Amino acid sequence: MTTLLSLVGWCILFVLCWPLALLALVLWPIVWLLSIPLKLVGISIGAVLALIKSILFLPARMLG
Repeated sequence: MTTLLSLVGWCILFVLCWPLALLALVLWPIVWLLSIPLKLVGISIGAVLALIKSILFLPARMLG
């Protein structure tokens, strides 16, 4: 459903302002490639925070 809405939005943008739509079509893969390292950093930070949480709650789990 999200892909369909994106396609319809792009078609509307193409009708209203075709240079901007073509620019978005060309720049989208570049933006996607630049966001990959940020996603990896987010996953790593989430894993570190989960490890810290499990270490902090370990005594409570041992007693409970």
